[in-house]
Amino acid sequence: MEYSPVCHSLYAFWSSPVKKKLILLSIMFLIWVYMLYSCVGYCSTMPSLVVESYRGKETGSAVGKRTESGGRTDLVSRLLAKPQPWEDIESDYEEPSIRTAASRDLLNNELDPDRADDWDEMRAEQQRAPDPSAMSSFSNGSGSKKLPQAIIIGVKKGGTRALLEFLRVHPDIRAVGAEPHFFDRNYDNGLEWYRELMPKTLEGQITMEKTPSYFVTREAPARISAMSRDTKLIVVVRDPVTRAISDYTQTLSKKPDIPSFESLTFKNRTTGLIDTSWSAIQIGIYAKHLDNWLQYFPMDQILFVSGERLISDPAGELGRVQDFLGLKRIITDKHFYFNQTKGFPCLKKAEGSSKPHCLGKTKGRTHPNIDPEVVQRLRDFYRPFNMKFYQMTGRFFGWDD
Repeated sequence: MEYSPVCHSLYAFWSSPVKKKLILLSIMFLIWVYMLYSCVGYCSTMPSLVVESYRGKETGSAVGKRTESGGRTDLVSRLLAKPQPWEDIESDYEEPSIRTAASRDLLNNELDPDRADDWDEMRAEQQRAPDPSAMSSFSNGSGSKKLPQAIIIGVKKGGTRALLEFLRVHPDIRAVGAEPHFFDRNYDNGLEWYRELMPKTLEGQITMEKTPSYFVTREAPARISAMSRDTKLIVVVRDPVTRAISDYTQTLSKKPDIPSFESLTFKNRTTGLIDTSWSAIQIGIYAKHLDNWLQYFPMDQILFVSGERLISDPAGELGRVQDFLGLKRIITDKHFYFNQTKGFPCLKKAEGSSKPHCLGKTKGRTHPNIDPEVVQRLRDFYRPFNMKFYQMTGRFFGWDD
């Protein structure tokens, strides 16, 4: 065979034991890199995973600790884990035989029975064909999920669903349909879980959600402040007497055998002492709950919307909300018509639809007849709290006329 310097060099290189090991190690390294690259490509096609859990404290700490086990997190359990869905159909009424303050007080985690209403609205939205022009900016997957810059925090049976549906007509507002209940029930799931619930937004758009029970949840102000001190808060308030009756009516529709409104209102009917442990009464003491929020947020970051004016003048109240959010006044009188049957305004065109849209059948229920003496006793009870609330907000709502 003819002598070749190249072949001789290769033979000499391969015959060295040290160099053999270097070559084998190089090959093994390249194979490992290739496998890692393939794994990353595969994992990127899986649903979003919550890798870190942000756990806040009642003191308002902004970020929690990373979950660890022996210094290392189990990779398999992390890959298989899924964000927990939030519960949205629950009951807020204990059996009459268990009439303790803890079991009936929303401040002690009493649950809202009408979350099914939200799902009714969500199903209706899904059945409405999306407007191609409204969805064009999201058709290519553009935008990103952000934590909400504005939250409707209350109150239950005040008109929060109507306000949210009206606001979603605005092209610069993107909102979650159902209530996340993050800052009261699902806080341990972490901020990344919360963020994943939000819709995608483009630059200049506002992300919103609404959960009315936040307003009466003692821990909610500190937790929202820990997320962002710049969060804008919206509270829809309504005559507390009418609100309490509406609250009762809602529960009555679910459980027809509950005690009468009159019997639940008083601790003792003879003495006329109001039972403030009943959530239907407790929620309407707005001044008390607002005190808690003002420890974490200045008044100019909270907007109070009149539930009564949301019915009589929806465009006027929506104008105030749009100004508060720093948005152009796009939602005007032309977006509404008054539905005589339901007794409240409806949208001529809902978000993503060219058809009129009214809130579901669970809204606008007929109230039962309540003893006028009980109604007057409740008005007398709420009057000092209402006056204090007017002073705190600088707005007269006219509930005591």
